[in-house]
Amino acid sequence: MAAVTAAMVKELRASTDAPMMDCKKVLVEADGDMAKATELLKERGIAKAAKKADRVAAEGLAGIKIADDFSKATVIEINSETDFVAQNEGFQKLVKDTAEDIFANQPADVAAFTASPFGATFQAEVIKIGEKIELRRFATLTADATTSLNGYIHSNNRIAVIVTAKCDSEKTAEALRPFMKQVAMHASAMKPSTLSYKDLDAAYVASETVGRIEVIKKENIELARLGKKEKNVPSYVSMSQLTDEVLAQAEVDIKAELKAQNKPEKIWDKIVPGSLARFISDNSTLDKEQCLLDQNFVMDDKLTVAQALEKAAKAAGGTAEITEFIRLEVGEGIEKAEDDFAAEVAAQMA
Repeated sequence: MAAVTAAMVKELRASTDAPMMDCKKVLVEADGDMAKATELLKERGIAKAAKKADRVAAEGLAGIKIADDFSKATVIEINSETDFVAQNEGFQKLVKDTAEDIFANQPADVAAFTASPFGATFQAEVIKIGEKIELRRFATLTADATTSLNGYIHSNNRIAVIVTAKCDSEKTAEALRPFMKQVAMHASAMKPSTLSYKDLDAAYVASETVGRIEVIKKENIELARLGKKEKNVPSYVSMSQLTDEVLAQAEVDIKAELKAQNKPEKIWDKIVPGSLARFISDNSTLDKEQCLLDQNFVMDDKLTVAQALEKAAKAAGGTAEITEFIRLEVGEGIEKAEDDFAAEVAAQMA
């Protein structure tokens, strides 16, 4: 049997946010296999879906530059070691100037930026500030006459979003720009990781299904103990799993339940659509959490983002489809050093 080390426990905890002793236990069961241990945590509803995203805290600022005619937008992330430096006026100016340079010159990647004329200026400013500072990433979206583009940077300057929608006309594209800013604000708050459920990998959806259902079952145990209404336990977590056959069977089951309740058949047509909508909602929680178009719109939570766009485009006399978004959050995926964590793990392992 492979030895389970403190470093392995730390790595698994960092990637799943699961309790330390649970990490140790599954690593022992999995004979040190990290992938198998991760799956065991998911199956038991212990690993958090957000994983590292909710616990990273690297410092720095995001930046944004949007063309006056909304034909192009750039977002960047520059990291610093401390929040103190991130609040420095010199650092803030560096972020602004870097965003404008990348917007104007469009380097291929960070290496190309570093080798550019402004890259030398960037390094000189870093030396002046006197702390390790680096451009981590950047991205640009462009728009033609029938593409509506807008963006948003949160008040803390740590989250920047840009988004585009393809429209049926120039008129619709122009009319939708205020709405597109609202979509960017929504993405800032709701943290979508992909555009649509159609983009989710089938293997990922399958692995999430077991763990998410297990989490709901555990929550129901506690709800039952407290005498509260239990949640519906779904069979699925994404629209990608809700085939025509699955939906047809759901409708059959709903009608069978109505019959068992002795509901008059003449009113079934009024009940079934709502019940089927609830079934879809209960069985697409992954989409609502991670997919922009499928999330409930923060400005009107009775509609998904896709439905809200359709409504806004219709009001403008046209049609539109969101095609791309980019969301940068400072420190996302970077875990700050925890000086006492190794000792904590070693103590628990002992």
